[in-house]
Amino acid sequence: MERNPVVYVVSDSMGETAQLVAKAVLSQFPGGNVGLRRFSHIETPDAALEVMKAARDQPTMVIFTVIIPEVRDVIKRQADKHGVPLVDIMGPALEGMEQISGESALLEPGLIHKLDERYFQRVEAVEFAVNHDDGKNPKGYRNADVVLLGVSRSSKTPVSMYLANRALKVANLPLVPEVATPPELHRVPSGKIVGLTISPAKLAGIRKLRVRAMGLPGQTDYSDLSRIQDELVYAQTLYAELGCEVLDVTDRAVEETAALVMNLVGNPIDPGD
Repeated sequence: MERNPVVYVVSDSMGETAQLVAKAVLSQFPGGNVGLRRFSHIETPDAALEVMKAARDQPTMVIFTVIIPEVRDVIKRQADKHGVPLVDIMGPALEGMEQISGESALLEPGLIHKLDERYFQRVEAVEFAVNHDDGKNPKGYRNADVVLLGVSRSSKTPVSMYLANRALKVANLPLVPEVATPPELHRVPSGKIVGLTISPAKLAGIRKLRVRAMGLPGQTDYSDLSRIQDELVYAQTLYAELGCEVLDVTDRAVEETAALVMNLVGNPIDPGD
């Protein structure tokens, strides 16, 4: 019989939380003669019984994050029967939360990893938005959930980033009358394209502020009202050609525009998100 002490990490999910606790504890005992074994996805009473039988073969402490009631019962009964030290990480926290919230726990293993999956979807969407901002990489339009079009300073980039943080893959393309749109745009279904428009006077004011911030002197074509009107007419003509939805962003907050975009492409923002 092996007599070296060991810590068992037991979980009905991955067991990462319990393993972090075990490692933190072991760091306080630098002798190095205590082993560590991890048992993931212990989801049935029979599987739990096998683990607990093995725990009797040497001095063992069990640290567990198990929420399936029948599996928890086996672990606790076997530990009590054979004098195995037991550390229940999830149980007291679940009971305390039920007490203060008045709700019952879902008791579904692995929920935190489902949340993590949502997080990584957002990260991927943000990377996509950055790589397809301001007309970059039009070949990627086929993988976009939505393509935003608009003249310069019509809030394409901030709306794209807001949507990306809702896990939507967004590309955006600035419209300039003298620059042809990429052929890839015309292969995107019209339901995935949203054109942004804005009042000429509002846009002129925004661009004048931009010109000043860049340290450029006086009036430029960029902020000239007549030029802006020509750009907006060009944009409206293109929107009609593409058959896409059009949103007027004049006096609209980024969040409001983003919510409207998601509704248009059939992916409404959850108010609680």
